[in-house]
Amino acid sequence: MRQSPLHDLHQELGARFVDFGGWEMPVQYGSVLSEHRAVRNSVGWFDVSHLGRFALSGEGAESALLRLLSNDITKIAPGRTQYTLMLNEQGGIVDDIVVWWWNDGEYWVFPNAGNHARVMAAFDGEPGCKVGDLREDTALIAVQGPEAPDTIAGILGEAPRRFQTATASYRGSKVAMAGTGYTGERGGEICVAPDIARRFADELVGSGAVPCGLGARDTLRLEAGLPLWGADIDETTTPREAGLDFAVSANRDFVGSAALSPEPGRRLVGFILEDKGIPRHGYRVRTMDGGGVVTSGNLSPILEKGVGLAYVTPPPGPGDEGIEVEIRDRWIAGRIAEPPFHKR
Repeated sequence: MRQSPLHDLHQELGARFVDFGGWEMPVQYGSVLSEHRAVRNSVGWFDVSHLGRFALSGEGAESALLRLLSNDITKIAPGRTQYTLMLNEQGGIVDDIVVWWWNDGEYWVFPNAGNHARVMAAFDGEPGCKVGDLREDTALIAVQGPEAPDTIAGILGEAPRRFQTATASYRGSKVAMAGTGYTGERGGEICVAPDIARRFADELVGSGAVPCGLGARDTLRLEAGLPLWGADIDETTTPREAGLDFAVSANRDFVGSAALSPEPGRRLVGFILEDKGIPRHGYRVRTMDGGGVVTSGNLSPILEKGVGLAYVTPPPGPGDEGIEVEIRDRWIAGRIAEPPFHKR
């Protein structure tokens, strides 16, 4: 099993570990609840070195991005980031991806951990493309929360703006970062060389940033309504079913575009339970006119209510707010709600 360059530090901080895609990663240090609230109220940091990332360059790089991914990279510019999707020929979501655009013909591509090899191989097979695996040469640390920009700037001298890339020098080494994340909070993701990762993480701890594990990362992303590949989206779900239309460029041909239907028969909806209960993946839901299953669910630490995402067939119409979730043979009442749940 692979380990992060920060594995020894995690052990010193008392982390509990879990196998995540072949990596031994921290799931929590103390309480998932306290780590979650630290990110919502101040600042926390996550070791996300298990996530996929590779450099993409060459004269064919832009063409490959336009052909293989659903969003239009030409709508942004160097120094920006873009959320996008890789689809199969049937329009199903192979992966959801973030692209960092550095300069003309120079990009970094961030797939999910389990899809790293597949996505990188697809780009490696495109003409005029050169790919380089970044996971061997970098550690990836996410710093998230209202105080995250100040924390990053206090160590690196500057912090990345939202959805923008930036570079800095740290202890004689170049640091690459972007104003991205998976918690619904401000902050950034920072790529550092493995030999300085420990020093950078030590400074984060010294600044008061709370170490957080994958458990808190999951409750944070769910509370923000961010889909998880493999649970809420996969190769059997389309972007429009998942409500990810914003990541699909209209009137353009790319892999899977011909299969996309303008009117999906089901839709991913968010919900908040009115009565006590914790929804879980696979639980049944029902609405006035249809039903479906929960894809992600948990207790929201901020609302102190059950929240979740579920596919509903047929999609609820305007004004249809009622939903029930079957929990332990009881139907628990709730309401359909637009994420992010914690800001409602």
